[in-house]
Amino acid sequence: MTAYDALMGFTRETMALAQVAGRLGWDQETMMPRGAAEQRAEEMAALESVLHARRTDPRVAEWLTEAEPIGDVATAQLRHIRRSFERAQKVPADLASALARTTSRAQGQWAQARADEDFAAFAPVLDEVLRLRRQEAQALAQGGDLYDALLDDYEPECKAADLQAMFDALRPHLVSLRAAALEKPAPQGLSGQFDAAQQMQLATLLAQAFGYDLDNGRLDKAVHPFSSGSGLDVRITTRTDERDPFNCIYSTIHEVGHACYEQNIDRAYLLSPLGQGVSMGVHESQSRIYENQLGRSRAFTGWLFGQMRDYFGDIGVSTEEAFYAAVNRLQNGFIRTEADEVQYNLHIMLRFDLERAMIAGDLSVSDLPAAWNDRFAADFGFQVDKPSNGCLQDVHWSVGLFGYFPTYSLGNVYAGCLHAALRKDVTNLDDALATGNTLPATDWLKDKLQTHGGLRNPQDTITHACGHPPSEKPLVDYLTAKFSDLYQL
Repeated sequence: MTAYDALMGFTRETMALAQVAGRLGWDQETMMPRGAAEQRAEEMAALESVLHARRTDPRVAEWLTEAEPIGDVATAQLRHIRRSFERAQKVPADLASALARTTSRAQGQWAQARADEDFAAFAPVLDEVLRLRRQEAQALAQGGDLYDALLDDYEPECKAADLQAMFDALRPHLVSLRAAALEKPAPQGLSGQFDAAQQMQLATLLAQAFGYDLDNGRLDKAVHPFSSGSGLDVRITTRTDERDPFNCIYSTIHEVGHACYEQNIDRAYLLSPLGQGVSMGVHESQSRIYENQLGRSRAFTGWLFGQMRDYFGDIGVSTEEAFYAAVNRLQNGFIRTEADEVQYNLHIMLRFDLERAMIAGDLSVSDLPAAWNDRFAADFGFQVDKPSNGCLQDVHWSVGLFGYFPTYSLGNVYAGCLHAALRKDVTNLDDALATGNTLPATDWLKDKLQTHGGLRNPQDTITHACGHPPSEKPLVDYLTAKFSDLYQL
């Protein structure tokens, strides 16, 4: 056995254990009894201790030194393993275990505090999560920028300064487009009650319409929708609101985008570093293009309108065009996951600035609600009415995902590039979408991006798929054309 073979065998076992840890997280948010939270925190800490020991095993360094890669795939595998090893070595084992234990406990406390509209009950554990993540950032940064060190977990080689420049370029276009649209009469929304069980039936139909393989996945409900797993076991969740079926519909399509990326990676990469999405920005490009450019398109919503009437009868709008307008209605709202395409990135910019301030030590947890509410009023022009519509709405900070939020907007930028390239290559796309057939689009994405997994770095992944480096211009052009048409600007 060569050093490369030994290293890949060891890595495969480590990644299998990491999948088990992910399954425990899925169970905690879907099926776990509420009273099991403390025990689950200990289970997660114990498993993280084993994983950290494997990721820092001295034999990994020896195998990396001795391995002689042959070909692009082996070279890419070693690049990922070396990066993971070097990062893991910087983080003390007791800190890794403490983070796993605390974030497991914090997730349950966040869900309860959100339900109770009680930020004060959540603040102590959030403060502990923040303290531990700042310690981890200090270990990783080794004198460099703390936020960049955390961001690198989700978008390798990306810097906060790059994201700030992207946001500065996007913001004026978004603000101008929002202001112009909000001056126009708002399209009519849906009306009626939408049975939760029927929503889940429709969600299952939509998941399959977008290519989600239920033989290797499942759809459940959770407080906050998410996708979990890779390879042969990729699970998604959604949520229902009997007054707003779009919450379920578009959360499902969004998570299907994530899941299909994982399901469509070349099976030869299974349980290896290449066998998972290369970054969260690239991952979000898949969820956002499925949800928005495909799922909210005029062609697809024409088909979806018929499905909605079949499932729910009278939905308050009577034509395909009125339904398309309702799906894409630009309106004020508190919730990021329910935001229209124009305002969504403004929600991300708010979180990006606040979490950078927290990691830098410039914003304390106790001051977070006031800072959030003040910033929200300044950006959106109205006041947050309750914590679940403010800083308790997202699960991310409870589970320690500082540095994750900006990848949503980066994913939107990537999705804009991919959509422009897709439209250029697949000229009859709307004809297929109008019948509920997403295959021309999803097959293109599978071939151009998904099947390759982590073979290339994030920016090269998008460049390879689109034929040019990513920029925000295609997204701006898409949003301007779509909403200028919709609102007759």
